[in-house]
Amino acid sequence: MNASIATDSPARVSLRIHPRDNVAVALTDLPAGRELEIDDRTLRLADNVRHKHKFTLEALSPGDIVTMYGVVVGKATRPIAEGGVIGTDNVAHATGDDDARPGSHVWTAPEVKRFQGQTFDGYHRADGRVGTANVWLVIPLVFCENRNVEVLRQCVADALGDDPYRNYKRMARQMLTGEGDKSDAIEAEAPRRFPNVDGVRFLTHTLGCGGTDDDAQALCQLLAGYICHPNVAGATVLSLGCQKAQIQMLKAAVAERDPLGLRTLDIFDQQSSPSEDALIRHALQSIFDGLAAADRITRQPAPLSQLTLGVECGGSDGFSGISANPLVGGVVDRLVALGGSGILSEFPELCGVEHELVARCIDEPTAERFRQLIQAYQHHAEAVGADFAMNPSPGNIRDGLITDAMKSAGAAKKGGDSPVVEVLDYAEPHRRAGLGLLCTPGNDVESTTALAGSGANLILFTTGLGTPTGNPVAPVLKIASNSELARRMSDIIDFDAGPIVRGERDIGELADDLLTLCIETASGRYQSRAQRLSQHDFIPWKRGVSL
Repeated sequence: MNASIATDSPARVSLRIHPRDNVAVALTDLPAGRELEIDDRTLRLADNVRHKHKFTLEALSPGDIVTMYGVVVGKATRPIAEGGVIGTDNVAHATGDDDARPGSHVWTAPEVKRFQGQTFDGYHRADGRVGTANVWLVIPLVFCENRNVEVLRQCVADALGDDPYRNYKRMARQMLTGEGDKSDAIEAEAPRRFPNVDGVRFLTHTLGCGGTDDDAQALCQLLAGYICHPNVAGATVLSLGCQKAQIQMLKAAVAERDPLGLRTLDIFDQQSSPSEDALIRHALQSIFDGLAAADRITRQPAPLSQLTLGVECGGSDGFSGISANPLVGGVVDRLVALGGSGILSEFPELCGVEHELVARCIDEPTAERFRQLIQAYQHHAEAVGADFAMNPSPGNIRDGLITDAMKSAGAAKKGGDSPVVEVLDYAEPHRRAGLGLLCTPGNDVESTTALAGSGANLILFTTGLGTPTGNPVAPVLKIASNSELARRMSDIIDFDAGPIVRGERDIGELADDLLTLCIETASGRYQSRAQRLSQHDFIPWKRGVSL
């Protein structure tokens, strides 16, 4: 990253990210009148600038473009003095209109000698893929079965002595009675019954009926992606019987991904069952038989080319696009150089940098698919009175991400700099090694859910404000954009990108460290904070407008 740093004191106080930028980022609160030395010239701030917010490096008139990351991120709506702070009151969303040519992007792969020949310890599946975890799934085909899934969840937790919320339950009893429960402490220390299994994951959702045929088909495609995921040993599925998402629809979606029928799939239909008791009994037997079979699989060495990183951002702040997102992009580039893969999602957060991604596409068909999907999504939004430019949340704006293009330019940094080898629609499986683009909404959990559904076996999630998001099947590592967040929410943050902002470490050094943590996580030697908290978020995207 070509950046110019204000040098009026030993501590870094501001950052110009790209030589073409006409704004800089305040790295700490700066008062009006403060003089900064930027690019061998002195600039006096016209306004107070809060940390993470941006100020102009030149005077702007109405209609002048605002450039950050070297791309257009906005347009001035009224005069802004040199050194003036920019915000929603004086800058509006705007993007570049470059006529990009696919394949014109030149990528220089990073140095990866340190990782050549390294492996991770994963679960080798019969289809040749390798998992970073080993779980059994319990899934409802329709929301009517959510209650029965919850019954199974409680029964299995009690039977295995593996209740993730036992400490909170103990806390509640102590608050109510003033006494502890020694039996819980003894139970918590009991050995795991299935030591080679990471657990049973119980999914619930609000779909399966009452929507369109396309909604039902999309749900079955997503569920098939989870059932056939390399981190999944098999699945127990509950059906009511009369719902739109029919059993045969799910079986067909699974067969597309698993044509040889290698994945274990047990489906139980309540309307065909003699009683609820029988339904629960058969489902429990399926789960316990599945756990026994899954436990016979042990971790074995696998090349790093078997890793697929899904990348996501949520609760972004003004530092996300400076530290955490480029850091994750550096990891993706390293993994791609090693033969592995990355998946960049959240199409609304790519608005404004489409031309750069088109230039990175390996050929015209790949670029055209990207154009078609993002345009179709934008048109769908416009049809209901929405727009991608409405994407920044109030929290984003408070932290200086004032236009969608500004947020997108920083968000796209998560995808690194390597060529785009495939473009996937929602719930489509990732098949080609390298970087792929996946059409998802910007909603954190809907997008993370889709990344796993397309085959990401490890997810890197950047955040500047803090979010506990996890996933049922893919470990999620949370990367903080700033050290204050990493300290304050240490129970949900796995990695601190703050040293980049302070100028203590460069992105390349930390990318090596983060890739090492990915290998440790993929090998089961490090358990992510989301895994420790049993944060298993799953929200399918009902194919409407979700920005």
